[in-house]
Amino acid sequence: MNIINNKTMLGTIAVATLLSLSACQQSPDYNNLSGETMGTSYHISYQLPKGADEIAIQAAIDERLQQINDSMSTYQSDATISKFNRLAKDTPITIDADFSHVLAVSRQVYEQSSGAFDPTVMPLIETWGFGSTMTVERLQSPPSATEIAQALALVDFEGVVQKDNTIYKTKDGIGLDFSAVAKGYGVDVIADVLKNNYKIRNYMVEIGGEVATSGVSSQQQPWQIAIDAPIEGSTVSERQTIAAIRQPINNGNKMYLATSGNYRNSVVFDGKHYSHTIDPTTGEPIAGGAPSVTVVAESVAHADAWATALTAMPYEQALASAEKHNIAALFIILTDGVDLNAANSKEDWQIVETLAMQKLRADKKS
Repeated sequence: MNIINNKTMLGTIAVATLLSLSACQQSPDYNNLSGETMGTSYHISYQLPKGADEIAIQAAIDERLQQINDSMSTYQSDATISKFNRLAKDTPITIDADFSHVLAVSRQVYEQSSGAFDPTVMPLIETWGFGSTMTVERLQSPPSATEIAQALALVDFEGVVQKDNTIYKTKDGIGLDFSAVAKGYGVDVIADVLKNNYKIRNYMVEIGGEVATSGVSSQQQPWQIAIDAPIEGSTVSERQTIAAIRQPINNGNKMYLATSGNYRNSVVFDGKHYSHTIDPTTGEPIAGGAPSVTVVAESVAHADAWATALTAMPYEQALASAEKHNIAALFIILTDGVDLNAANSKEDWQIVETLAMQKLRADKKS
């Protein structure tokens, strides 16, 4: 699971690759909305229906986002997830439909990824000191095998049991953190608000780099998402685009996409790059994982969770897992012969796509 800042509203979220969104210049009938949520920002572009109330649309969006935070924000002490994390074992708590949906998505990806995605990983993150910052000092004095084993004993998604609309934990100390899936779910929810409540068909919704698109942009073209080369220390103004993913026309004219990685939050110790990404199956930080993974899936929540899972595996294992489960994944890895410490341009990186991603991008290569 990836972390960038444990002071975000929904806990710890990492976005490895910034996504630049096409159609920045909007035509008069396209409207732009933005705001803050989940410790990051959201941006929405949509074709405004005739007679629509822009203020009402913004209010509906903010209300749904607040409901998600009230359910799943680990930074709200009164949120459902925070209450659950404080409970003793065998004590049930009622959960809402949002919580139940995210739990189900998490369970599915957890099982299919053989535990690489695990929302109960927080004890390991805390043990390694990978909360708000990660430093070489922590790696110079890493936790002992005993400390890691103790934390691993609490990483137990099987110990979270759901019965109807309640959940409980089977051992004290188990906690949930949905930060690696909640942003994606938030995008899905806002897309549903636009589509179901206001009959909006042309839109782009983005929260912290996770994206849903539908229909066409203001240029009346399919939406296109640009993927940056994972150059350490790069900024928004200095980004180098290495690939583009265009909304496929054979998928209901919609796309659900998320990117994860570790290159912007890593340190070097003994010649190895270590990221905030912890492998929940070993209890160790990933060294040798793909610096950037982009996934297109059936929902942004699924894409978000799978991008995290694939980042939490060694690259070869991640590629094999993505192929096995027919995941449309785009990996950005070092070009053969290039040293990671010297990689400073997009020519130092290469793209590896799963068969599913190749098919999805067949009409647009970049």
